Amino acid sequence: MTGTTRSSADLDPRRRRALIRAWRRGMREVDLVLGGFADRHIAALSDEDLAVFEALLEVPDTTLLPWVTGEKAVPQQYDTELFSRVRVSCGAQG
Repeated sequence: MTGTTRSSADLDPRRRRALIRAWRRGMREVDLVLGGFADRHIAALSDEDLAVFEALLEVPDTTLLPWVTGEKAVPQQYDTELFSRVRVSCGAQG
């Protein structure tokens, strides 16, 4: 069980893969942040935003979670409008 509440049946293979990867991270907290965001927004992401999301999926959980919580500064490369949307969607401040 992944935790997803969204069917991937209507998604193209790239979005389907990103949705699955967002829910199968390893650290449950990050699963909930990225998976929850993907459930709500994956179908509507532009190709450019999807590429940014896929880059976030490559970041290790132990690196990503402090960025989400604001414990550590987000490197400029990842400090994007989409990352801000991810943080807001999970209730993070900042």
